[in-house]
Amino acid sequence: MSRKVVRTSKFRHVFGQGLKADQCYDDIRISQMTWDSNFCSVNPKFVAMIVDASGGGAFMVLPLTKTGRIDMSYPTVCGHTGPVLDIEFCPHNDNIIASGSEDCSVMIWEIPDGGLTSPLTEPVVKLEGHSKRVGILTWHPTAHNVLMSAGCDNVVILWNVARGEAVVRMDSVHTDLIYSACWNRDGSKILTSCKDKTLRILDPRKGTVLVEKEKPHEGSRPVRAVFVSDGKILSTGFSRMSERQVALWDPKNFSEPLTLQELDTSSGVLLPFFDPDTGVVYLCGKGDSSIRYFEVTDEAPYVHYLSMYSSKESQKGMGYMPKRGLEINKCEIARFYKLHERKCEPIVMTVPRKSDLFQEDLYPDTIGPEPSAEADEWFDGKDAPPVMISLKDGFTATTKTKEFKVHKSLLKTTAASDGNQGGISEALQTLRREIKALKAAMDELNRRVMELESK
Repeated sequence: MSRKVVRTSKFRHVFGQGLKADQCYDDIRISQMTWDSNFCSVNPKFVAMIVDASGGGAFMVLPLTKTGRIDMSYPTVCGHTGPVLDIEFCPHNDNIIASGSEDCSVMIWEIPDGGLTSPLTEPVVKLEGHSKRVGILTWHPTAHNVLMSAGCDNVVILWNVARGEAVVRMDSVHTDLIYSACWNRDGSKILTSCKDKTLRILDPRKGTVLVEKEKPHEGSRPVRAVFVSDGKILSTGFSRMSERQVALWDPKNFSEPLTLQELDTSSGVLLPFFDPDTGVVYLCGKGDSSIRYFEVTDEAPYVHYLSMYSSKESQKGMGYMPKRGLEINKCEIARFYKLHERKCEPIVMTVPRKSDLFQEDLYPDTIGPEPSAEADEWFDGKDAPPVMISLKDGFTATTKTKEFKVHKSLLKTTAASDGNQGGISEALQTLRREIKALKAAMDELNRRVMELESK
């Protein structure tokens, strides 16, 4: 008589917990846009959320410590002329954030330490190249100042942000709306999912398709896909009967999935967040009130269901904290920032352990904030693995944060910036004229004083 043995896993008992009300960010009007992006981005310094704005688009950036009720008059980043659809912090500089909008532009912003004290309307760089709204942004994981954007014009652009120029433009690859786009671990490949029901792995520098898979999911609703460990791909989508599915693929043999599991019949798109250190993938459905999590391993059925965090309120978006921002001594392996209609609630995923000592099996070396290549080197063909850091003594930046430098001389100035330049030079000329007039008046006064003294 064979007894079923329960699979051993150190993540079997991971549990999620929402933080108390005083540790949430309250009274924030989260954007009502019907767009399937995260609407939230976080790093160890700030949390950013796309908010409702009249006459244009805005997002709010708060220092992580600024919890509680947020004043209605708190300054926002409000330089876009259309609603903001996606935001993402730079992995190599915690003060830099990119935003994509319905106004077809991508903007790069620098947030001062301590947060904003007045509304931010002028970006450091404005990137223009899309002809329709820009809904997907992803920074390169290892190369400094390389950003990927995907728009509703079915075009993917790779930008050298420091130069303000589009280096690679992929405009003939996708035949329909792009649902998701992401990099692999060292940024040598791009994975996209598209409305034409095809997953594509692309060579980012050449803009060519390396391998593709048609109909990873039979249904017509949006598909999301991310790279997981060993170059495998995890996708979420819908069956023909509109049941939500999760599947794992090996690109070396795309004909059949390694596993395909049906989850439920909800209609929200499942956003996957993969943690390469633990092999755990978290699925957050837009409009759901739960987060499911699975462990991805090398043994069948490859994607093992662990548990589910449930709450009463549905989520409008989700931010995912990088590993270096977690509380290691509390055995925290993930932290999400769940967007409600009027607030943002941090949700902590914890492995229950009795010891307060550093748990080496939970925290292998993880990706740090130091880039391993510069933009020009990467575009010239250099692939470099990520620079890893140890979390043993709590992460502290040993090197100065990679400074965000923009080569002003290399930036392609737009008509708007030309107008600004013109305005500045006019103001300078007026100042010079006023100084001349003041000097003449001083000379005249001195002459009169001397005349009076001589009398």
